[in-house]
Amino acid sequence: MAEKDNIHQPKALIEATPEEVQKLDVAVEPTVYRRKSRDELDREAHEADLAAWVPKTALGRAVREGKIKNFDEVLDKNLKVLEYHIVDILLKTEHDLLLIGQAKGKFGGGKRRAWRQTQKKTMEGNVVTFSAMAVVGDKAGHVGLGLGKAKETLPARAKAQRAAKLNMVRITRGWESKEVGTQPHTVPYKVQGKCGSVRVTLIPAPRGTGLVIGNEGKKILRLAGIEDVYSYIEGQTRTTFNFGKAIIDALIKTNNMRL
Repeated sequence: MAEKDNIHQPKALIEATPEEVQKLDVAVEPTVYRRKSRDELDREAHEADLAAWVPKTALGRAVREGKIKNFDEVLDKNLKVLEYHIVDILLKTEHDLLLIGQAKGKFGGGKRRAWRQTQKKTMEGNVVTFSAMAVVGDKAGHVGLGLGKAKETLPARAKAQRAAKLNMVRITRGWESKEVGTQPHTVPYKVQGKCGSVRVTLIPAPRGTGLVIGNEGKKILRLAGIEDVYSYIEGQTRTTFNFGKAIIDALIKTNNMRL
């Protein structure tokens, strides 16, 4: 009679070799997962977008192929920039948002914010739209201002940044007094820009003075490469749209006189 297998019978133990014991003694470091910040995610998305870019204009193809390596060459030839990727390749830019909106508060007050919210009355209800104004510059004489609108905040910011890159202009910087072997730090002479009721006058200032202007004006001048300046402003400066455009108009006028 055949013996019945006992499934509950313990199996024979096999001793591990010294080599296997040594492998088991090695401590395994736990995998640490770190959440990426918003800046890292934006940088990765920007690099992926730039890598997948297929130029649609002759200027874009020339930049992609490396025939044009300087953005000043594009401006000297008066070429129209229709693709924001051209600026991304030729310039190392930074961006910032101007505070054009206002958060809700009691009695009409509230804190200034970057998003301007508007509503449209329809049969279905209120349609909300967000607007954002971005400034883009390389802190070396190139700056641009753009406006974007969308149904959400982040797409509005992206549109504003793209528009600012397409509106990139070159400015001329100078010195308040004669300096040898130093970088230009202020406007070369007194200039005035206007938009709507806003009049902005930029005056050269000595090195170390800083930007004597409102906070929104500081963002534009800092990204343009201006470190020291005096200012005189007239009009409704709380209208940030006109205030920013007036500063850009004044900076463009620095190119009228050749130093």
